[in-house]
Amino acid sequence: MPDYVNWLRHASPYVNAHRDCTFVVMLPGDGVEHPNFGNIVHDLVLLHSLGVRLVLVHGSRPQIETRLEARGLTPAYHEGLRITDAATLECVIDAVGHLRIAIEARLSMDMASSPMQGSRLRVASGNLVTARPIGVLEGVDYHHTGEVRRVDRKGIGRLLDERSIVLLSPLGYSPTGEIFNLACEDVATRAAIDLGADKLLLFGADKGLIDENGRLVRELRPQQVPAHLQRLGSNYQAELLDAAAEACRGGVGRSHIVSYAEDGALLTELFTRDGGGTLVAQEQFEQVREAAIEDVGGLLDLISPLEEQGILVRRSREVLEREIEQFSVVEREGMIIACAALYQIADSDAGELACLAVNPEYRHGARGDVLLERIETRARAQGLKTLFVLTTRTAHWFRERGFVPSSVDRLPSARASLYNYQRNSKIFEKAL
Repeated sequence: MPDYVNWLRHASPYVNAHRDCTFVVMLPGDGVEHPNFGNIVHDLVLLHSLGVRLVLVHGSRPQIETRLEARGLTPAYHEGLRITDAATLECVIDAVGHLRIAIEARLSMDMASSPMQGSRLRVASGNLVTARPIGVLEGVDYHHTGEVRRVDRKGIGRLLDERSIVLLSPLGYSPTGEIFNLACEDVATRAAIDLGADKLLLFGADKGLIDENGRLVRELRPQQVPAHLQRLGSNYQAELLDAAAEACRGGVGRSHIVSYAEDGALLTELFTRDGGGTLVAQEQFEQVREAAIEDVGGLLDLISPLEEQGILVRRSREVLEREIEQFSVVEREGMIIACAALYQIADSDAGELACLAVNPEYRHGARGDVLLERIETRARAQGLKTLFVLTTRTAHWFRERGFVPSSVDRLPSARASLYNYQRNSKIFEKAL
């Protein structure tokens, strides 16, 4: 079967989930200059064609730097913010104006391979962001550098209702007619919060947040962000992470950090279960919980391959439905990726851990340990003193976690009478 068939089948739930949702997408000026920009535009058009309501916020920092250099002007910063004097503001306006027109032109292209081929895509922009001056901080006058005061929620909402892509630039206007240079991260975050967006998508140079060992951090809660910010210090990755956390604290469901340099990074993040960047979300991306009757189908999908290999004892749908309350599961984006069951052995203070299974694609995330801890906690809550496990293939795994070899003679009589000598499972026990 072709890979694209499998991909489409796995992506289809996300297509339905994203339809009519509002996404705010922030693309920095570096991303607009990158050779992958054309692919990003193509992916945004695809999202639009799938019914996503899009607000695109662009940056302009490198373009401003180029214009300052051309005029012989020296960039001035304080605490990471550009100081925008009158001469710098002229460069800002010039850079932003050119960028806005270039992005609108790119979105207007009738791309032959685009979902919007032959149709008219409307891009709308304007005075949709009201700003105020930062003023003087620590004795430093920021002049025309400002911060977002409010976003025209109703105006943007009407444009989105009309199926326009809304384009916001890093400029804001005051009620007195002044123009202020804004940080695109500030515009994107405030737009996402004020619009009640479903997602904030932030493009950066890296795949997402990279930890101290050079590995991608795939998921964070907002309360975990400060520790990473302290480690990162003052850099652009920290700015993106701070914006993502602020949006979540402001009520945005999920914020994502993805790479503008990697072709397809946006689609991978939105239409695959594991994504390709860093997710910052209030709710658990992956949760451990007790199973419900609706999980029977997912459990069958998980354990059937292991039953075929003889690793697990076969259980019919009827048996699973009858015993569903014994199971704990790990759910990831609506998919059951791991499970374990606890059976109290009759006329004893012992229990049996059974049907511990983890999807092969997720066996390197300590999910087995999480489920074992869950089962042990449930067993103690039921007043059980000993936990038995019967296994044919994973003896070493259980021994490494405190189980010791046991025998049929040690099993309570109610369980010993059911022991399958033909299967010849090894028996282990653990005192709780």
